[in-house]
Amino acid sequence: AYSASYMPAKEILQEIYDEVSSGNEIRTVIMHGKRIDKFPVGKIDGTDTWQVGEKVRESRDEENIPLNPFTAGVYVATMMAQIDVLLEAGHPYSEVVNESVIEAVDSLCPYMHYRGVAFMVDNCSFTAKTGSRKWAPRFDYILDQLAYTAVDNGKPVDEDIISAFQNHRVHAAVTACCELRPSVDISVGSASSTKEIVIE
Repeated sequence: AYSASYMPAKEILQEIYDEVSSGNEIRTVIMHGKRIDKFPVGKIDGTDTWQVGEKVRESRDEENIPLNPFTAGVYVATMMAQIDVLLEAGHPYSEVVNESVIEAVDSLCPYMHYRGVAFMVDNCSFTAKTGSRKWAPRFDYILDQLAYTAVDNGKPVDEDIISAFQNHRVHAAVTACCELRPSVDISVGSASSTKEIVIE
């Protein structure tokens, strides 16, 4: 899953980076803001995917959550693709690790684990709400069409991509940055849900 997902994910992440660095992404957000009265931000938790997620969160055993290796491979490949896009653009390791690893592990993942991705997204900035709705279908399409089909069709693992991951300098940078982290974990205890949030 990792080697099949890395390049498709990197293609979308490079496009996102180009959109942000050129100013196009913020223009999109501003234009969306001007349309907001006519086209308010819609909820994204009404489909089967989100309903299943709610049921899973209600019934899961917090001490015994299985790790799906395929999902983990896609997730880590996407994270590493973002790391490489940022490094290739000249960003320092400290920023890259914070933006690509620490924010995910310390903030976004616990938030999604507790309430789901829809709740997490709709409690973020207007920019994040807009961007997630714009780019999520692009990730869905490219991974579904290029990565998952490659795995389904038995495409051999790209050993160069695996080796690049295993020997990547970011691992040492993550270790160094984690030594600077405070010993406090995020607390997510709100009783509210996405259904109760009014987006203005």
